[in-house]
Amino acid sequence: MGPVREQCTADNMYMLEKCKQRADDTIEKESEHLYQLSQDIWREPELAYKEQSAHRTLTQFFSSRSWQVQEHYHLDTAFRAHWSSGPSACLHVAFLCEYDALPELGHACGHNLIAEVGAAAALGLRAAMESVASIVQVKITVLGTPAEEEGGGKVDLIKAGAFEDVDVVFMAHPAQDDAAYLPDVAVHDVTVKYYGKASHAAAYPWEGINALDAAILAYNNLSVLRQQMKPTWRVHGIIKHGGVKPNIVPSYTELEFYLRAPSRKELDDLEKKANACFKAAAAATGCRVEVCSSGHDYYNVLPNKFLAKAYRENGKQLGMKFTTDELVLNALSGSTDFGNVTFEVPGIHPYFFIGSDALNHTEEYTKAAGSKEAQFYTLRTAKSLAMTALDVIFKPDLLKSVREEWKRVKQIEENGDSVSPEKSRESSGGAACASC
Repeated sequence: MGPVREQCTADNMYMLEKCKQRADDTIEKESEHLYQLSQDIWREPELAYKEQSAHRTLTQFFSSRSWQVQEHYHLDTAFRAHWSSGPSACLHVAFLCEYDALPELGHACGHNLIAEVGAAAALGLRAAMESVASIVQVKITVLGTPAEEEGGGKVDLIKAGAFEDVDVVFMAHPAQDDAAYLPDVAVHDVTVKYYGKASHAAAYPWEGINALDAAILAYNNLSVLRQQMKPTWRVHGIIKHGGVKPNIVPSYTELEFYLRAPSRKELDDLEKKANACFKAAAAATGCRVEVCSSGHDYYNVLPNKFLAKAYRENGKQLGMKFTTDELVLNALSGSTDFGNVTFEVPGIHPYFFIGSDALNHTEEYTKAAGSKEAQFYTLRTAKSLAMTALDVIFKPDLLKSVREEWKRVKQIEENGDSVSPEKSRESSGGAACASC
């Protein structure tokens, strides 16, 4: 049979608790292998879509444990590891692994730990389901999702249909606190190129068209626009190319910006305002402008209060202390392509403490993500994810509530509104941190 459909009887609850203990025990048993997995990825940081070593490490890890592995799943460095407890399994849960790093900093966002959490939770859940395979049958998939820091590998996989038959998806991200939900925001990356005309900057500058002037005006236009931006909007960028030599009027300049907002609707509004700033700078200087995007837009993460509640309950049993610090709760967050996944299927993306107060995207966090101390917290998070997946499998009312909540929140977003961080935290007890 498939997932438990009858009411949650005492026998079912006893079985559920035994399965949770088996998942816990299995993760502990595999702890040294999981640590080595994380270390192998941490020691050889790789950029988006180029994670060859991490991809090889993970696919070999699952192949050696008798998972069915598709090594190059729609993308060269993506993979799909699959296991089923029986031919009639109808509930399908997935765990996601990330493993790309940041330029120069390495694993300063702890994606080596994200990969470890996904692998560990999947091993724990599989062991638990093997013990009840004659009673409950479930599909478990681990998806290796490259290019979270830049590009959006999960969006590529969505377009390839990777999530079409998945019922619930799980992953977790390292941070400074334990949090069941963080309102990650939508983001749009934009590259702006100005084309002018070179000339001798001292002898006859009037013959030139200064592309650097356009870049500076664009930057200043956005800075002036900030006065009219909502407090929850973010615009941040760099000038990637500013010219060749001081005595040459710059004929080409290039800027890169990230635009962020709490919802897709607000992101569209912000993008229109930013584009007006870019075009105005071109008009003022006589330059030609090109505005383009190098990757996929990332959507905001849709909250699911029922998954968050289950995760918190399991986490507390394992000793997690979820933050109640208002400064943390009110902080604005980063962005992730997991947000796009939550528009396709119900999911949870909690954040977890790793034993350090270092901030993501810093050299200090790179060190923390590779430390032995982080392992206790990483494996505890994996256990909580596996236990939450077991709750979904064994509690039909919970699965029904998760699906209904997902439809409700998604409808709100598609109507052009957004679920406020306050409402999300009220129902899930989440916290915020700086991520990608």
